[in-house]
Amino acid sequence: MLDGVLFFPVTPFTESGDVDHARLAEHIVKGVDAGPGGVFVACGTGEFHALAVGEFGRIVATAVEAVGGRVPVFAGAGGSVAQAKEFAQSAKANGADGILLLPPYLVSMPPAGLVAYTKAVADTTDLPVIVYNRGNARFDAAAAAEVAQFPTVIGFKDGTGDLDNVGRIVRAVQDALAPSGKNFLFFNGMPTAEVTQQAYHAIGVTLYSSATFAFAPELALAFYDALQEGNTELVNALLRAFFHPLVRLRDTVPGYSVALIKAGVTMEGIPAGPVRAPLVDASPADTRELERITAAGRAVLADALAAGAVRR
Repeated sequence: MLDGVLFFPVTPFTESGDVDHARLAEHIVKGVDAGPGGVFVACGTGEFHALAVGEFGRIVATAVEAVGGRVPVFAGAGGSVAQAKEFAQSAKANGADGILLLPPYLVSMPPAGLVAYTKAVADTTDLPVIVYNRGNARFDAAAAAEVAQFPTVIGFKDGTGDLDNVGRIVRAVQDALAPSGKNFLFFNGMPTAEVTQQAYHAIGVTLYSSATFAFAPELALAFYDALQEGNTELVNALLRAFFHPLVRLRDTVPGYSVALIKAGVTMEGIPAGPVRAPLVDASPADTRELERITAAGRAVLADALAAGAVRR
């Protein structure tokens, strides 16, 4: 159902704070034209945490219309169990192809509670569900294997970076599903996933979300292809010139994993507007640094293209 680089659009807002549906549609059409394997709308990069259910439904409908069936559209769901059910139902009603189940907010929970939360939301709709392991929602191997056997759960996305635990989860899930032959997907969901993907790939996690795709899809696709083809020289060059500097800039301010992406989308010609509180917008100086980093990445790619080292 999903392959290749996964596109997580931002949610553009007007200066008055409303969702800008025209810009959202433009942003998604441009992204899908670049060739992702799927669109994940109103998720982390799309500021799910700041959306009302009514806004969310219209965002999903806009995305579905803009994509036009070219690739699957997944939408976020999360918050309290009651809220998560509402978002899941809205995603279904507005044409989404699946759900990314985000962590409940604030509360810490044992694995058994996380299993119960996942089941409660998954039972609300027949849409395929990808569970997200991060923050306060941390699965152990037994809990991951249990939810993987729910009929509609099709994938597991990790945002913890705990490769020891993830490796055990991959093994446990594959063993649990072997008798049924159920297909199951594993995703790297770390911020700026490219910098950790070599390690994830080694433990069987081949899919990942790319925030970079939202504003520089050619860099995201070139990295993906280079990694798949074993082009270590280009992988390292892109990490050195673009992805590692981007992570260093991202880590200077909490929430920049969203704010910088919105700045990048605006930088590339689609005004994405401000982020919503409690996030803060990228400063002018940091936006200029993002421009410099992006130009450096594109210079690496141009050199590789001139040398015939890449297909795109």
